[in-house]
Amino acid sequence: MAVSSLSFTSPKLQTLQAFTPNPTFKASSSHQSTTPSINKKQIFQVGVGILAASIVASAPLNADATRIEYYATTAEPTCEFNYVRSGLGYCDIAVGSGQEAPYNQLVNIHYTARFADGIVFDSSYKRGRALTMRLGMGKVIKGLDQGILGGEGVPPMHVGGKRKLQIPPHLAYGPEPAGCFSGDCNIPGNATLVYDINFVELYSGNRKL
Repeated sequence: MAVSSLSFTSPKLQTLQAFTPNPTFKASSSHQSTTPSINKKQIFQVGVGILAASIVASAPLNADATRIEYYATTAEPTCEFNYVRSGLGYCDIAVGSGQEAPYNQLVNIHYTARFADGIVFDSSYKRGRALTMRLGMGKVIKGLDQGILGGEGVPPMHVGGKRKLQIPPHLAYGPEPAGCFSGDCNIPGNATLVYDINFVELYSGNRKL
């Protein structure tokens, strides 16, 4: 799986050089006086430099935005897929220790979705918040339901778990393109999809059973 890397360039503060006026001297018959003559253009340039430096200093890099962009384009560690009868491939990066994924309940997950060649086409990290989804009711593609809830040889995920899923076309969007807007489709037909799933928590608004 291809892993994209990002490089970040920190903004550089403009170096300010001390301004030394160039004095001119006027002589009279009775005495000599020293009168500095300051160039207005030099004063303007120094003022602009101070303003630019203060703006940069007061607007540091947003660490959260950097983190979101990083996780949106960087893959989880690779693992060897286990394939079940349905054709779904799964492997656990980390097995969660929290509650098991519940049927017909809302959960919050973070995910990064890629094509088989590693190209990212969607990510909750890039939006900066987890996705709230209902499991087991056909609200998401079949591969996600099975891959998170478990079943047919796939163990259920637990809160805190991280799992990689390889979802064949018949458990994803099938032969038709998906994510289409104004004639442009984000996902081609018969696409195999790879999801990195981070099971964050159960949705706090679930009704108690």
